[in-house]
Amino acid sequence: MFRTRVPRRLPAALAVAGLALAAAACGGQSSGSGGAQATATAAQLDAKADLSKQRITVTVWDGYTPKELPERAKAELGVQEVKITLHDTNEKAMAKLTAPGDHGIDVAFVSGQYAQALAEQGMLEPIHPELIPNLANLYPEATQLSYDKGNKFSVPYTWGTTGICYRKDLLKSPPQSWNDLLNPPAEADKKVTMMTTERWLALPALKALGLSVNTDKDEDIAKVKELLLKAKPHLLGYDDLTFGEKLKSGEAVMVEAWDGWCPTTEKNIGWVVPKEGSDLWVDTMVIMKSSKNKEAAHAFINYVLSPEIHSWAAENIGYKVPNKAAMDRVEIPEGSLLGISPAELLQGESIIDLGEASTKYTRLATEVAAQK
Repeated sequence: MFRTRVPRRLPAALAVAGLALAAAACGGQSSGSGGAQATATAAQLDAKADLSKQRITVTVWDGYTPKELPERAKAELGVQEVKITLHDTNEKAMAKLTAPGDHGIDVAFVSGQYAQALAEQGMLEPIHPELIPNLANLYPEATQLSYDKGNKFSVPYTWGTTGICYRKDLLKSPPQSWNDLLNPPAEADKKVTMMTTERWLALPALKALGLSVNTDKDEDIAKVKELLLKAKPHLLGYDDLTFGEKLKSGEAVMVEAWDGWCPTTEKNIGWVVPKEGSDLWVDTMVIMKSSKNKEAAHAFINYVLSPEIHSWAAENIGYKVPNKAAMDRVEIPEGSLLGISPAELLQGESIIDLGEASTKYTRLATEVAAQK
């Protein structure tokens, strides 16, 4: 299966400005999924609008949608134009979407906590379900995401979790705990990688300590820092993108990984969600309040939710999609993690926006990276 490497999240050392912007975008408020839903004002939209008078501009990660999507969507929807612009990280998307002036973007693909931040700032158009009948294709669990219960301002596109990906043949026993990653056995010493991006760098230590992935308590983050610094001498390094290749070559024997990028279809590679639990991450589609083409934007999202189009993401990126009709079309290879059920995914803790407290994780990552 071909899997596009999509750098959805920026390494910690480069993300400070972007996360500060995301914090500002939520008005310095603490996390909470209800505020945006309560204050959002929906535009009056026309279900019979003439889409031939509208055009759509979308910002999305490179390789995250089919290359032919603009032409196919234009023909299917009858709009004047479908234009795709690219961002390589959530932070760059936020910079684009929150910059002064008219960015001209109608639909944006961002991760759930960033959608929450935009909604809290009043920058998103509430979703009009009557204009997206293909919402019926979503799993019921996809309406219960803590950052946006009921999909009030976002529509989930892909989802997954984080765990330990490992070489079955190079470890004496399979890992069961995040502590196996943080304090590896002798045969794995200096052959372990962890992620650099703030929230995922902290995740193994947070869960090993029995803490929430969304804690913003200073005392909790201090404990996490201590544990991460103890783990650092035992690492091969930090890696958000090439851990799968390192695992296949044997350079690494155990890595922190997003499920879609753990190459479990390869011989001798296994996967486990540690016993302390993990996260649930979601990438979403949102409609900007500033859009002048809101009916067409809804029609575009509806088209993406069609089984033929949405199944492409699972088949080509390797991430599961929260769309039952689409997943029913996907031929799941033996050993693939595409078979993880929605119920299993929802056992993970949803990552939500933390407002100004997000900078605590930026500081944590910077300090851990700087420690020799």
